[in-house]
Amino acid sequence: MGDRWHVEVDRSVCIGSAQCVHHAPDGFRLDSGRQSHPADPETDANESVLAAAESCPVEAIVITLLGSGEPVFPPEE
Repeated sequence: MGDRWHVEVDRSVCIGSAQCVHHAPDGFRLDSGRQSHPADPETDANESVLAAAESCPVEAIVITLLGSGEPVFPPEE
């Protein structure tokens, strides 16, 4: 069994670029205010969700390992 992730979107940072929806259409949704949110905050680790986080122009998406809280994205400095 692979890693499970906890995915969060900082809605105070999100600018509604929809890059996350473009890269991971099953992973993110935009609400009526064009704010992103994860379709499911707890998900299996997958490349499309990681690509979505990496493509966010304001780094509003935070991914941590479920359970340990270890950062996946953005990586620790």
